[in-house]
Amino acid sequence: MKRFHVHIAVNDLAASIAFYSRLFGAAPAKEKPDYAKWMLDDPRLNFAISSRGHAPGLNHFGMQADSAEELVTLKGQADGAGGGALLDQGEATCCYAKSEKHWVLDPQGLAWEHFLTMGDAVAYGEDTATPGADGAGACCVPLHSAAGQKACCP
Repeated sequence: MKRFHVHIAVNDLAASIAFYSRLFGAAPAKEKPDYAKWMLDDPRLNFAISSRGHAPGLNHFGMQADSAEELVTLKGQADGAGGGALLDQGEATCCYAKSEKHWVLDPQGLAWEHFLTMGDAVAYGEDTATPGADGAGACCVPLHSAAGQKACCP
């Protein structure tokens, strides 16, 4: 069963962790100096916040798959919804996790991420589409460029 994902950029991580911990009635499942994540079961939600230099506010939405088969289904749906404009990031290290992921933009340019988490990572990742030393892609939220083309990270 998939889990809905929301990622919000925040200015004050400590204040935001305190606020969301009270709001959700639970401490984060993962907490780092620049990132926190709650894995809620009711509702099934992967809610993440980070203070990584992005403008405060909604960073992106997504769906976390529980299996490779679910990810394949989500990929087909995203490709169809995006008219073939899917950004297939493949293996990535992002948000202190190793995952397989792809992205699509909605008509307003809002990024939707679909991913399967394959394990923990010691580093957040880098806000770039350039692969890291291990060959895996890093954190990247696709954006529309000034020319209307899909671009990865500002």
